[in-house]
Amino acid sequence: MIRPATQNDTARIHAIINDAANAYKGIIPADRWHEPYMTMAELEGQIADGVSFRCFVDGDEVIGVMGIQDKGEVNLIRHAYVMTQRRSGGVGSKLLEDLVDASSKPILIGTWKAAVWAIGFYEKHGFKQVCENDKNRLLKTFWNIPERQVETSVVLADAAYSHALEQRGEQQ
Repeated sequence: MIRPATQNDTARIHAIINDAANAYKGIIPADRWHEPYMTMAELEGQIADGVSFRCFVDGDEVIGVMGIQDKGEVNLIRHAYVMTQRRSGGVGSKLLEDLVDASSKPILIGTWKAAVWAIGFYEKHGFKQVCENDKNRLLKTFWNIPERQVETSVVLADAAYSHALEQRGEQQ
């Protein structure tokens, strides 16, 4: 079952993010890795900044989370994680489909350039990487991340984003 996160889920969301983020250890640049991957204060800051989480619940246990953040003209998918021992079971796909179906705006996703499995996951769901110039502009416009993270990230966009660009006479 997928449901909106409540304040009571914050500790579990934090645990899932830090468990699942271990997949990035040794993959992303060492200067961007830290323990824990996300502190509770950072998570609370993300929620205060408008990231709304959805939880995938199996029985009584939250096993996957994915956030969405309204940034005006687009929505951002943020912090998509599934417990390590529950990966590859369709949880991430169901969460992503739930958020995409609920969005009336184009969707952008940022992830680490070296996280080829994450990029492949989003591409499997119809997202496409934007060009380097668009990536840099989008990351600086819609995300609040350090320059080093901009350098080592990619942005993927859904078909609605590409369509909106075409409508404005822009190319991707």
